[in-house]
Amino acid sequence: MSIETQARAARQAALTLAGLTADDKNAILYAIAENILANASKILAANKIDLDNMADKESPMYDRLTLTAKRIEGMVEGVNVVAALPDPVGEVTAEWTAASGIHLKKVRSPLGVIAIIYEARPNVTIDAAALCIKSGNAVILRGSHGAINSNRALFEVMCEGVSNAGFNPEIIQFIDDESRNSVKELLSYDNYIDVVIPRGGEGLKKFILENSKIPVIASAGGNNHIYVEKSANFEDSVNVIVNAKCQRPSTCNAVEHILVDDYIAADFIPMLYNALTAKNVKVLGDGFAAEIQEGITLATDEDYFTEFLDYKLTVSVVGGVTEAIEHINAHGTRHSEGILSENAAAIDEFVKYVDAAAVYVNVSTRFTDGFEFGMGAEMGISTGKLQARGPVALVQLTSERYIIDGNYIVRK
Repeated sequence: MSIETQARAARQAALTLAGLTADDKNAILYAIAENILANASKILAANKIDLDNMADKESPMYDRLTLTAKRIEGMVEGVNVVAALPDPVGEVTAEWTAASGIHLKKVRSPLGVIAIIYEARPNVTIDAAALCIKSGNAVILRGSHGAINSNRALFEVMCEGVSNAGFNPEIIQFIDDESRNSVKELLSYDNYIDVVIPRGGEGLKKFILENSKIPVIASAGGNNHIYVEKSANFEDSVNVIVNAKCQRPSTCNAVEHILVDDYIAADFIPMLYNALTAKNVKVLGDGFAAEIQEGITLATDEDYFTEFLDYKLTVSVVGGVTEAIEHINAHGTRHSEGILSENAAAIDEFVKYVDAAAVYVNVSTRFTDGFEFGMGAEMGISTGKLQARGPVALVQLTSERYIIDGNYIVRK
């Protein structure tokens, strides 16, 4: 089947899906969840092929690609959580009567057809489909070359689940073409596809933004910072930073860069360095940090723009909250930024002026996640400012339209 045929089929299927009840959509999701569990061995066998084909077994990407029985159970839980969430479609967000006598309602409606283009993580295949179905949208999935076997197996299992529930499996489409040209072609079908969501690194986001004729909700990587202000509690701050870096370093919400107030740098940096190196984290830094602590390697200018996704970070010394904000806004990706502080004025300035989808006060950045926010699974973290910002979950996959009624009213 050609990509255009798939896009056209998704458009047609979306028209029917938009009219399904919440119970109908939940029945589809429960059937998908049940079929994933029933076919766990098939999914793991396909995933093993992808893992065997991956050259660098030590890469953080290897962990992102790996499926286990526990992770499959997590996928199933994610689908069930989405099914249990309130259905946003049909929600009336505002209602009023105008002077003319017309009655207006703003109502949440599906976007239509959503194309998800993503890298590495097979769980995105399930999360994306579940969210789109619950929000009434057909979905076109295009994963990466490295996960092709895993994604294909998951797609087949989901389609079988949809059919088992008695519904049209064409609400889910999978582009089984690994070429870059397949992505470019997909991005040209603005007559069939309403929105594109990239989930991956800056290279993927850049390619899609440069080549898409379709509106894009940019879901990109996280070059995230934590600023340690001079009033911060040292021990608690170290615990937060170690968690933000080490709890799962290959994720987009892990911290990559630490900024330390110069007033406390001489005392705090050695304490932080010891805690990080005990976890096998390589610490890079500016000249001030390297002078304070032996063992810190000098960072390059490029390092400050790098999302390491590994046991590595930078430590820099800054002259207060304003300088920290300037550094973050110059180097960050508008994803997740944090401050550790006991000073209300410093916190207020940081929250007001840092440009990020999620701003943390005395909290690890690892919480930027749909599940942790209580939103269920998410499509990624949008760093754009239109349609959605932060976790792209159910509500963000709908738009509002107006329903107007009256008693044969004409405009005067």
